[in-house]
Amino acid sequence: MRGHQHPFGTRGSSGTQGFGGRPPFGPAAFWQGLGQAVAQRARRGDVRSAILRLLSEQPMHGYQIIGELSERTGGTWKPSAGSVYPSLQLLADEGLVVAEEVGGKKVFSLTEAGTEAVAAMAEEPAPWEQVAGQQPDVAGYREAAAKLMRAAFQLGKTGTPDQVRAGVDVLNEARKRLYTILAED
Repeated sequence: MRGHQHPFGTRGSSGTQGFGGRPPFGPAAFWQGLGQAVAQRARRGDVRSAILRLLSEQPMHGYQIIGELSERTGGTWKPSAGSVYPSLQLLADEGLVVAEEVGGKKVFSLTEAGTEAVAAMAEEPAPWEQVAGQQPDVAGYREAAAKLMRAAFQLGKTGTPDQVRAGVDVLNEARKRLYTILAED
């Protein structure tokens, strides 16, 4: 029954999808989920504000904006083209930015109204500062989580049944403690 849909995914398929069409479990899926969780903390309005603030520094095209936001947040926030380009179009419709064709790319710059909009938000912290401040030690967290995952996978692969049972207890306790930390916020 190759390709038949089952409750836990597609039977007989050797694709990269895991249970129920979700990405597979493992380090790649973990980092993907961590990145999405951090990005979800950035409100949609922040993309608009970020674009205006970046364009107040210099004209840019959409992928420059994406790259600059990723760089300023240490890779924590990298908005998609699907959020940046519609925001640029909306800002153009509102008369806050204008696009000019330069070297085959649309380069956006602020209009006078856009400059006034940026001046009105001068007292607020820049969106990339807010996002970067939400994860002060992402690198340390990633390193610790990666080490934990490597140990957990090694134990699961080479441990005796008693060791694996003890490992399950440790992992369950660690998960509970992490949720307790989240609940303290």
